[in-house]
Amino acid sequence: MADVAARVGVSKMTVSRALKTSESRSGGTSEALRQRILATCEAMGYVLDKTARTFSSKRSGFIAALIPSLNNSNFSETAHGLAAAVEGAGLQLLLGDTDYRLDSEERLVREMLARRPEGVVLTGGSHTPQARAMLLASGIPVVETWDLPAEPIGHTVGFSNAEATAALVRHLHASGYRSIAFLGGVSDRDTRGADRRRGYTEAVQALGLPSGRVMAFGQPPVSMAQGAQAVAQLVQQWPDVDAAVCVSDLCAFGALAECQRRGWDVPGRIAIAGFGDFEVSQNCHPRITTVAIDCAGMGRAAGELLLRAIEAGRAGQVLLAETVTVPFHVVAREST
Repeated sequence: MADVAARVGVSKMTVSRALKTSESRSGGTSEALRQRILATCEAMGYVLDKTARTFSSKRSGFIAALIPSLNNSNFSETAHGLAAAVEGAGLQLLLGDTDYRLDSEERLVREMLARRPEGVVLTGGSHTPQARAMLLASGIPVVETWDLPAEPIGHTVGFSNAEATAALVRHLHASGYRSIAFLGGVSDRDTRGADRRRGYTEAVQALGLPSGRVMAFGQPPVSMAQGAQAVAQLVQQWPDVDAAVCVSDLCAFGALAECQRRGWDVPGRIAIAGFGDFEVSQNCHPRITTVAIDCAGMGRAAGELLLRAIEAGRAGQVLLAETVTVPFHVVAREST
């Protein structure tokens, strides 16, 4: 700031006022001088350090969001929706990638809270006890997304992954399929994937269909290559299987590609269904039946709810915990 002041020929206080738009308008700094100062800052690459202001105002100007994967289009769309909702209020979004690991989420929660975000958005409702404790103790508004946890930390914007998958199984049953299997990961690291497997299991049991036809293959998130290997093992183990519910559209696309390589007609030999309505499922051949969720809309809803909670906190109030249920629907396509 002293360097900028010296170059413009003014005091550091004048530079400070110019950088604080609201103060400069009432502090006597002319608009022409303010523009000269701002142009000089830009030319010198100077960025105002807001750390001290954060301590005095208790407003850091950013929110934190933790997502399982940066290259998953569903989560990136959720992040885009979230960013769009909060940027209008002058808040920036800081993203963390947990890689589907609760221990990584705990570490990121600790690091994010050390920087005092004004709100935190989490993916899913399963967390380590220490992460929950830190978030509850922080007093910062928390929104959990992509799930409907039984014991939410604060607010929730999501849906039941189990019920969404059960709806997909019921759709396949109504279409005439009677030997329906599930393709997913070998661990519950992806808790939403585990919920989808549970929804599948409960649905086939309720319909009186053969149960236990679960092919676990690969660590979450299940890739296209793993989906391909999983469907090959599935048909080998249960030759009478006529439909496969996949934990995600990427897994489903891999399974579809493997069926085509082996000359298995889809859906004549085996029907393939996914989850998430990724772009690949909309444009492959045959197009993949899936469960669609408005991911960007979920992000916007989470952002809007978080903003209301932040504003309530600034007014010395607490916004009572709210749950926003996001709709889902089965999209029937040629693969089934």
